[in-house]
Amino acid sequence: MVGTLDRYLTGGVALLDGGMGQELRKRRNDGDKAFWGTGVLLECPAEVRQVHLDYIRAGARIITTNTYTVLRSRLDQSGSISHRFPELMKLAGQLAVEARDEAATDVLIAGSLPPLNGSYRPELVGPFEEIEPIYREHVELLAPYVDVFLCETMSSAAEGYAAAHAAQAAGKPVWVAWTLKDEGSSLLRSGETLTEAWAALDGLAVEAVLANCCWPESISVGMKELVGLGAHYAGGYGNGFSAIPAGWTVLDEGVSALGQRRGFAPITYAAHVEKWIADGAKIVGGCCEVGPNHIAEIDRRLKVAA
Repeated sequence: MVGTLDRYLTGGVALLDGGMGQELRKRRNDGDKAFWGTGVLLECPAEVRQVHLDYIRAGARIITTNTYTVLRSRLDQSGSISHRFPELMKLAGQLAVEARDEAATDVLIAGSLPPLNGSYRPELVGPFEEIEPIYREHVELLAPYVDVFLCETMSSAAEGYAAAHAAQAAGKPVWVAWTLKDEGSSLLRSGETLTEAWAALDGLAVEAVLANCCWPESISVGMKELVGLGAHYAGGYGNGFSAIPAGWTVLDEGVSALGQRRGFAPITYAAHVEKWIADGAKIVGGCCEVGPNHIAEIDRRLKVAA
C-alpha cells in the first residue's frame, strides 16, 4: 500500500510543522487574547502566511492550517462575528496554499479539525449528533485547500470518532491525533487507552494516528502502542507547556496559565523526537511552544540520519 506521505519522507520520517497560535502570540506580543490565532486572520493575515513559510524553510514537509481557533462559538465570544466563519476558514486555507507556492516546495497541507468545546476537556466534548455536523462544515470549507485532514488534540475516543467521521466525507486522507495526560502515561485525557481510542475508529478510513499537545514524555510512553495499532503511519508532536491545570479554559484563565517548560531548547525537544522515531514514528513535529528553531533542529538530525 502506498501512503500519502511516501514522497515526503526524510530518512523514513515526515516532518510536521510546529505550533501556530503560540508562535503568533510570541511574534505579536498578544498576551492572553483568547482570540489569538483567529484575530491575526482578521488583523494581519500576512503574519500567518509568514509563519507557514518559516516552518517550510525550517524543513517541515507538512504544514497545518491556522484553523484551530476558528470556531463559530469563539467568534461570537469575541465580538458576535460568527457570520465571518466561512470567510476566515477559506482565508486560512488560502494562506497555507500561498505559503507553499511562495516557498516553491512540495509540502502537504493538513486541515486542522480542533476540539469544538475546549481543549483537554473530554467532559465537554458533546454528543456525536451535535458535533459531527459542525465538523462537516469545517471539512467542506477547508477541502479545496488541503491534502489531508488532521483531527487534532482529541481528548476522548468519542471526540476523535466524530471529527474523523466528518472528515472522511471529503475523500481525503484522515489523521487522528489524541492528547494524552501530562503524567508520563499513555492514557487519553478521558482516561481511555490508545487501543480503546483506535477501536472506536473501526470502520473509518484513518491513515495515521498520533499523539499531540501533551508532554513529550507521555508521547514517549505511548509511541510503541501507537505504532502497533495498525494505521499506515504513527507519530507524535508534543507541546512545551509546563502543565495543564484541571478545568483549564482559555477564556477564563488564558494561555499563560499553562506556563512554559524550562530548558525547552530545540536540542532538548529533538532528543524526545529521536526516541519516538526509534520506536517507529513516521510523522513527527511540534505543537504549542515548539517553533521553527525546534523544527530546524529535528530536520537537521533527520538529514544526518538519512
